[in-house]
Amino acid sequence: MSLLDRLNDDMKQAMKNKEKEKLSVIRMVKAALQNEAIKLQRPLTDEDELTVLTREGKQRKDSLLEFEKAGREDLVDKIKGEIAILETYLPEQLTEEELTAIIRGVIEQLGASSKADMGKVMGAVIPKVKGKTDGSLVNKLVSQLLA
Repeated sequence: MSLLDRLNDDMKQAMKNKEKEKLSVIRMVKAALQNEAIKLQRPLTDEDELTVLTREGKQRKDSLLEFEKAGREDLVDKIKGEIAILETYLPEQLTEEELTAIIRGVIEQLGASSKADMGKVMGAVIPKVKGKTDGSLVNKLVSQLLA
C-alpha cells in the first residue's frame, strides 16, 4: 500500500473516530506531499515521500526545542503528539548501537582515520540510514568515532 493510500485510509478512520489531532497531522502531511509533487513536477517516489516525512518530523522537533525553551507546556504536549503520529509513517528507527555498527563499517571500508575524513564518511553513511535516524545523531557519532 502506498503512503498516500495509507494516509487516506487513516484520514477516513480519524474522521470516523473524531480524532482531531491525528486528522490535522494527516492533512498537513498530505499537503506537504502534494506541494512537493508540484514543486518537482512529477509523481513522488518512495524516497521523495520519505524525505518529506523526515522534513516534517524535523520541523516539529525543532519547534519542540523552542517551545521547551520558552516554557510553553501547552504547545510542547501538542507537538509531541504530532511527532508521535508522524513517526507511525516513518520506517522503524535505528538504535544507536545499530547506527554505530553501520558507521564503523563505513569507516573501515573507506579507511577513514581522522576528522578530515568526516565529509567522506557522512556522505557514505547518510544514504544508508536516510529516514531511519536523525542526521544530527549521525554527525555526533561520526565525530566521536573519528576522534
